[in-house]
Amino acid sequence: MTAVPVLTVHDLSKRFPVQRGFLRRTVAEVRAVDGVSFEVSAGETLCVVGESGCGKSTLAKLILRLIEPSGGRIVIEGKDVTTLSPEAMRGFRQRVQMVFQDPYASLNPRLSAEQIVTEPVENFQRLDAAARRDRAVTLLERVGLRSDVLARLPFEFSGGQRQRLGIARALSLRPSLIIADEPVSALDVSVQAQVLNLMADLQEEFGLAYLFISHDLGVVEHIGHRIAVMYLGRIVELATRDALFASPQHPYSEALIAAAPLPDPRARMTRPIIEGEVPSPMNPPSGCAFHPRCPYAVARCGQETPALRPMADGRLVACHLR
Repeated sequence: MTAVPVLTVHDLSKRFPVQRGFLRRTVAEVRAVDGVSFEVSAGETLCVVGESGCGKSTLAKLILRLIEPSGGRIVIEGKDVTTLSPEAMRGFRQRVQMVFQDPYASLNPRLSAEQIVTEPVENFQRLDAAARRDRAVTLLERVGLRSDVLARLPFEFSGGQRQRLGIARALSLRPSLIIADEPVSALDVSVQAQVLNLMADLQEEFGLAYLFISHDLGVVEHIGHRIAVMYLGRIVELATRDALFASPQHPYSEALIAAAPLPDPRARMTRPIIEGEVPSPMNPPSGCAFHPRCPYAVARCGQETPALRPMADGRLVACHLR
């Protein structure tokens, strides 16, 4: 019997109306997320990559129901939560938690470390002082922080320690899915490796599913199992980590990998560097949204939007040339 995926997203979309004039008439719409579908299983990390403005963070907010989708479905552990009321969503919020990009802004500066990691629990169950302290000590030690930091405020921690504190807070409700939005981009490189290794250890221990959003392909290659490449609100390639880095099939995936810095200064670039900027989602190009920047584009690319189709090796690619 096949296990039910922790998260299933089907044809998810979000359109923001653009209003102008005294009467605030809608004159256009921004397609921030446009027909996105994927699954994430227990113990799996699905990384979402792409340039700024491609819809990665909006996708995370939709799954958390921080903003309401315009269409599509969000299924968490077999339960469609797309249209649940706020009261009905309350129970499911325990199953999905988030680790934020900025460890400085995501923690309440007035709360101690103990209060930060136990506050989510107390939204659902009352703890006495001893139980609260025991829970906090267990969580902090699990993320590599000593129990003597319980009374410290966020400003007394380093950046890496604050992110560990944020991870402990996310773990406090024992979720099945953690959405991590650029969780190491604000940290030093050496600290990034420590936090990524911690997340990998926690995943193995608790069977967590991660939706990991990043623009750093080095980070993605280290932690991801599968990778979804997004461009202008759509997934253009979805493949295993090894398959994507060994042989990217979409020109945008190829260009992203080519743009990543190489650790060897003597190595030569062998793939084309992407040029231009991401078009406005309010006025996207016709056909394939990437075709104005694509070095391989043909006439058909500007006329027809390519579907996300399976290839022989199991990956999905949205490109007329594949």
